[in-house]
Amino acid sequence: MESLRGTFAEMSAKFHDRMARFEAEQQNSASLSLPPEYLAFKRFTLESLRCIQQQMDSFTDELDSVEMRSRRKILLIHGVPENASEDTASVVANVIHQKLSLPTITALDIRRCHRVGGRAHKSKPRPILVKMKDADIRDKVWYSKTKLKGSGITVSEFLTKIRHQVFMAARDKFGAANCWTKRGDIYVLGSDGVRHRIVSHSQLRALGEPAAVPERSAPVAPKKKTRGAAKK
Repeated sequence: MESLRGTFAEMSAKFHDRMARFEAEQQNSASLSLPPEYLAFKRFTLESLRCIQQQMDSFTDELDSVEMRSRRKILLIHGVPENASEDTASVVANVIHQKLSLPTITALDIRRCHRVGGRAHKSKPRPILVKMKDADIRDKVWYSKTKLKGSGITVSEFLTKIRHQVFMAARDKFGAANCWTKRGDIYVLGSDGVRHRIVSHSQLRALGEPAAVPERSAPVAPKKKTRGAAKK
């Protein structure tokens, strides 16, 4: 899909370039106006490109939603020390028991569990991808993640590539404290104080720019009394 979108963008850019060159040539010639047939063809082509773009965006959004639903039971656990001979399911179960205080969840509740991110690095442990057998169990882990504060371990949702890019762009734009995810959806606390649910770059752009924080003027230091000043 990415290659298709790239091909379409390239084709659209070439069309606009050719049209701009043709119109510039016409304006430099003796013609006073562009032929009506050309203008009709241009309108038709631009409308066709716009419709194709909308259909591609709709198709991409639907594929992204399907992929996100397939990740419904998956979480990523970051910051857990890594060992070459580890049993990741047991490691995750230990984190859930000791850090999240959820003793009823065991390794048997884990359907799939492994490290992600290429080769291991001693200085930076790779995240652990965990797919639970049940979405409710996954949610219990997710909503208990606040207990990990200060432990160096964090839990995040396994977002699709598109949603991860949107989420990071939202954090850069509105600040990390004003952005979070829930069941694969991205939520942004906008400048209007309203919580917005977004899943695409176009929805993020529609939120506008965050309100500028007014600069605080430096406090004026009180004037010191000079020695020898007349007393009132």
